[in-house]
Amino acid sequence: MAGSLNKKLGVLGGGQLGRMMCLAVANMDIAIDILDKDHQFPAGQFANRFVEGDFKNYDDVYKFGKTVDVLTIEIEHVNSEALHQLKAEGIIVHPDPSTLDIIKDKGLQKQFYEAKGLPTSPFVIYDDFIELKKAIQSNEVMTPFVQKARTAGYDGKGVAVIKSAKDYHKLLQVPSIIEPLVAIEKELAVIVSRNESGEIAVFPTVEMEFLEDANLVNTLICPARLEGNLNRYLTNMAKEIMIAYNVCGMLAIEFFLTKSGEILINEVAPRTHNSGHHTIESSLTSQFEQHVRSVLNLPLGSTKMRSPSVMINLLGAPKYSGPVIYQGLEKCMQLEGVYFHLYGKKETRPFRKMGHATIINNNLETAMQNANFIKENFKIISNQSV
Repeated sequence: MAGSLNKKLGVLGGGQLGRMMCLAVANMDIAIDILDKDHQFPAGQFANRFVEGDFKNYDDVYKFGKTVDVLTIEIEHVNSEALHQLKAEGIIVHPDPSTLDIIKDKGLQKQFYEAKGLPTSPFVIYDDFIELKKAIQSNEVMTPFVQKARTAGYDGKGVAVIKSAKDYHKLLQVPSIIEPLVAIEKELAVIVSRNESGEIAVFPTVEMEFLEDANLVNTLICPARLEGNLNRYLTNMAKEIMIAYNVCGMLAIEFFLTKSGEILINEVAPRTHNSGHHTIESSLTSQFEQHVRSVLNLPLGSTKMRSPSVMINLLGAPKYSGPVIYQGLEKCMQLEGVYFHLYGKKETRPFRKMGHATIINNNLETAMQNANFIKENFKIISNQSV
């Protein structure tokens, strides 16, 4: 194994994922350089070096990439042309730019699964909004359905759930894919890691509950409450998908478990992911440390659980926008096994991800009760209303 702690690691993106990556490996004396627009972003105070620039800009990404040995991402929507050039000039880039080009386009993602014989829901690609409107008018597309923007979607953005004609005002006027609205029993996620030496490690399957108004994960439960050999099946499928994509680093895979018992791939992200935040406290190795181990080709850490856990996203309250105020924090901190991660964002907005809390307990039901207590008593507000 040719991994090294001495390689200079660069990350495109300075949000909360970059912040937690820096924190995860600080004790290993691994310094991380960050590129993003503003030093005040969450990773700014924890980066070894923070370069202000735009990760969507070719020149900014290229110049930054030339200063590091290994380059990785915390968000998919980066300038991949620069990554292709950096790779050609000998910089190690994970995930591979060709793989990233597929994953950051949901249409190409779906075609990839179809070509590889991997299970996913039926889909149709529409290159523009006019084409989609014609398909709806001619009843080629029937409600209910889900529209997903082919590119630039994240944190619930870029998705429109159309249950009836009353929802047509939600349609996105961008190139998109259309899928039937699947009858979902559970939404699940598996995070898998792989290094250049081919070592693969899979974290336990998690179960996700969504906040419908914002299409954001509200609660995550680990381990997922599954019957029979389903967890083993998902673990094996995660490895298969990772190898198919040839990713080094992390791959977060979201699945649907349908009411008829099918497992369908929803989408993937080639990076650390919201569905793995609980691993900081609940696993022997966090997803953030594991990502760094993977891209530096170091031995992967154990993914065994320390404890069952529940993770809740801490979102800006719906009616507030402005300087952040945390309400009820002290009351919630009195609970045993509760870990708050506040991302240092100075401004709150409705449904903005401001942090997360992980609740660990040997009894999953107790962890869920404590999570519900936090949901009821902790609010992120401002002195300014929308």
